[in-house]
Amino acid sequence: MRRPSRQQVRVGDSPLVRRTLLGFVLLLATVLIAAPLTVIGVEAFSKGWETFAATIGHPDTQNAILMTLLTALIAVPVNTAFGIAAAWAITKFDFRGKNLLLILIEIPFSVSPIVAGVAYLFVYGLQGLFGPLLQDSGIKILFALPGIVLASMFVTAPFVARELIPLMQAQGRDLEEAATSLGASGWHTFFSVTLPNIKWALLYGVILCNARVMGEFGAVSIVSGNIRGQTNTLPLHVELLYHDYQTAGAFAAALILTVIAIFTIIAKTLLERHGAGRVRGHDAPAKEPA
Repeated sequence: MRRPSRQQVRVGDSPLVRRTLLGFVLLLATVLIAAPLTVIGVEAFSKGWETFAATIGHPDTQNAILMTLLTALIAVPVNTAFGIAAAWAITKFDFRGKNLLLILIEIPFSVSPIVAGVAYLFVYGLQGLFGPLLQDSGIKILFALPGIVLASMFVTAPFVARELIPLMQAQGRDLEEAATSLGASGWHTFFSVTLPNIKWALLYGVILCNARVMGEFGAVSIVSGNIRGQTNTLPLHVELLYHDYQTAGAFAAALILTVIAIFTIIAKTLLERHGAGRVRGHDAPAKEPA
């Protein structure tokens, strides 16, 4: 005997549940996100455009911006290459220690940036593992750009790899093996087969990596020495201005980081939309090499 069909009830179909959830989410989003961002914009111009322009044009601020950009220009490409290599090795090869490598890649996600910065002190500091050798060679790592780059690379090392690994695992190895069987070289296979299939995930990981590098504070504050006008990045410069009771200046510098974050989110959203369109068949699949 056929049972009468029941009307399926989805979570949130109840008007009360829907309104409660939406109200809860909007309230937290306003209190935790919208309100602080609004305060940053208002306080940045609280003493007028002249103060804002003077802060941004100050040599210390300009140096902090330059240091931040240099760090990103070095750390992001290196971590991108590392992420691609790590994802390729993990998804395309079988070897002992694969799970250990995955754990190693994810360690920066769980280790506090402060701990990472202190660890670098004991590796590259004067009393550290390589400190005496570096000093004798005249190489300065800590309290200079190399230390800032290394610390930034540590905290952002997993971003590109963790975006690529799940996608490349889902895609499998069939296309690469087919290309190889047809005589394609390794580099030709990568650029003509693998890269077209992972390009949006790769760009997404690069954007997240770049945003984190520019906003990193904890590890950089330890290894840079936070020397005004020399080794402080933009996040560190915000702290210096705030401690000097230059509140409007601190918010002006913070506004730059906020604008970077907003553009990062916009780029992320555009990539997600493009990626969704590709899944629906808007983009043609990559061709196998002849």
